[in-house]
Amino acid sequence: MDASWFEPVRAYCERGDAGFWAEPVNALTNAAFLIAAGLAARRARGDGPVLALAAVTFVVGIGSFLFHTLANRWSMLADVIPIASFIYGYFALAMTRFFGFRPAAATALTLAFAALGAGLTPALDTLTGRSVSGLTNGSVDYAPAILALLGVGLALLKRTPGTARSVLATAGVFLVSLAFRTVDVSVCARLPLGTHFLWHGLNAVVLYRLLIAATQFRVGRAA
Repeated sequence: MDASWFEPVRAYCERGDAGFWAEPVNALTNAAFLIAAGLAARRARGDGPVLALAAVTFVVGIGSFLFHTLANRWSMLADVIPIASFIYGYFALAMTRFFGFRPAAATALTLAFAALGAGLTPALDTLTGRSVSGLTNGSVDYAPAILALLGVGLALLKRTPGTARSVLATAGVFLVSLAFRTVDVSVCARLPLGTHFLWHGLNAVVLYRLLIAATQFRVGRAA
C-alpha cells in the first residue's frame, strides 16, 4: 500500500498528537452507533432492509472509531464510506417504502441524488470563490442529506403525518448535530475537547430514529 495512506490526519480539536488515544472522547462516543444499531435491529425483526441499514450503522461506529484512533488517510475512508452507504441506502429505502417507487426507479433517483451531492461542494466553491468545505469543517458535504430529510418529511405531511413529523423532527436533531460538527475546530481555544463528540451522540440518535421510522411505517402499512 502507498505510504501516503498512512499519513496522519488531524481533523478535530481533541487531537493534540498522533497517538492512538489522542482522541479518547471522540473515539469512545462511537459506542453510541453500536447501541443505536443494536436497539434498531431488535425492533426491526423480519424487516430485511432496515436490518441491513442497522448493520451499516454498526459499521459506521467501527469506521469512525478507527479514524479517531488511527487518524490517517485509509482510516478516513473507513469513516466516510459507511456513512455514505447509510445515506444512499436509506434514500433508496425511503423512495421504495415511503413513496412506492419500484426498485429500478428508486435506484435511478438514488444515483441522481448521489450525483447532485457530489457536485454541490464544487459548485458552491465556484460560486463563492472560496473553499466552502474548509469554512464549514467539511460539514457542507452533509447538506444534501439534510435537504433530503426535509424534502421527504414535507412530502409525507399529507399522506402520513405521523411519519412526516418523525422525519422532520429527526432533521432538526441532525441540524443541531451538524452545528456541533461544524464549530469543533473554531472552539479549540476555549474548549480543547471540542464538540465533535456531540456530533457522534446526536447522529446516533438520528440514524436510530430514521430506522425506526422506516420499520414503523412498514408495520403500519401491513396492519
